[in-house]
Amino acid sequence: MSAVKIAEVAEAEAFLAANPDVVQFECFLTDCSGVQRGKMLRRSELLGAYRVGRPLPCSVLSLDIKGADVEGTGLLWEQGDADRMCRPVAGTLVRSPWRETPTAQFILTSFEGDGAGSASDPRHALARVVDEAQALGLRPVTAVELEFYLLDGRAAAEGRVMPPAAPNGFRQADLQAYLVQDLSDFSGFLEAVYAAAEVAGLPARTLISEYSPGQFEIVLEHRDDALRAADDAILWKRLVKGVAERHGLTATFMAKPYEAFAGSGAHFHVSLCDETGKNLFAGSEPEGNALLRHAIAGLEATMAESMAIFAPNANSYRRFKPNSYAPLGPAWAIDNRSVPIRVTGGPPQTRHLEQRVAGADANPYLALATVIAGMIEGIEAGREPSKPITGNGYAQVPPSLPRFWPEALRRARDSEFLKRRLGERLVDIYLTIKEAECDRFFAEVSDRDIHWYLRLA
Repeated sequence: MSAVKIAEVAEAEAFLAANPDVVQFECFLTDCSGVQRGKMLRRSELLGAYRVGRPLPCSVLSLDIKGADVEGTGLLWEQGDADRMCRPVAGTLVRSPWRETPTAQFILTSFEGDGAGSASDPRHALARVVDEAQALGLRPVTAVELEFYLLDGRAAAEGRVMPPAAPNGFRQADLQAYLVQDLSDFSGFLEAVYAAAEVAGLPARTLISEYSPGQFEIVLEHRDDALRAADDAILWKRLVKGVAERHGLTATFMAKPYEAFAGSGAHFHVSLCDETGKNLFAGSEPEGNALLRHAIAGLEATMAESMAIFAPNANSYRRFKPNSYAPLGPAWAIDNRSVPIRVTGGPPQTRHLEQRVAGADANPYLALATVIAGMIEGIEAGREPSKPITGNGYAQVPPSLPRFWPEALRRARDSEFLKRRLGERLVDIYLTIKEAECDRFFAEVSDRDIHWYLRLA
């Protein structure tokens, strides 16, 4: 049974009946760069979209992060920019409470003319990996943690990065991890985020003020549907950005907006369950049971070749520095945030792993697919991991992950693992887009800027 769940028209009928004031609907899919692209529908068009879908040009999945066509993808002139039918994803039709005009939104996923999932749609790559896990009797239970920065809205509109002033006038400029006062200073925005999340059905839970000025994280609860967990991450980003804008702020999930402050990561929490919902990682063994160890070993073995997925942009590589809460080499440990794979503490029945490599700018579908695929890789091969780290992982693990964008892209091009697990066509499209962005980046910046980038990357 495929992990892809297409919505029934009854879902739209129920929504219309319960929300008579909503007049417009944003429908969108997420491209390889993690950007949402789609259409705005009027109320009278919703049921038709749920009955037969809505067409979008295949070129919308060939665009770079700036919206330019990338011809080498084969999704443009070679196909006459033909339409692909896109269908609504079950459970994603929710209100957009930050919009002044009563608005709702839903996620689309793309299909070919023969009914197969479009190879260029990142959501289908995650579905493929989940299907492979389920064929092994393994059900991924996942959650995505996303860190983000609040910025001064006016400064951001002018291209400047600046911490925001709170309504009381105070502008934080120092490092203050877990500062409760920050939660009070920005309570209006944060309470609006929680209220919007409840309306949108997003399972927002624990809120913390992170290490740097204006940096926050709200934990999303685990889902036993990995695709829904990734959908949550997409909807969550849109919600945070929308609510911030209503409060005169800018929210960014950029990997590293400031040179002097910590970057923003995407942490993927994953356990594997059987058909009854039993956590197969559960156990009191000090270094984890065999299944957990095999999964960790797979993540270690595939981490370097997957960096182009986890760190998709030039700015992404500024996160990776010693003692930065961003990893430099494959390693794991129990309840230790100085390594990329953290096995959580707590009761044995809650045991799961947290993969801490990706930046908040990574595509949630592709990053989560790569994490689960790496786990499957280790399980199928019966791999054994390295010895768990005790103490400071930065002082013990030699830097070995690509810390330079072109190197990461080269490693991904050579990766049989990525092609086999995510789909060769999807990987080729993704890397073609990212290689074009990388080439343009180095062609457009000056020699001084290249020196600056090389020094900080």
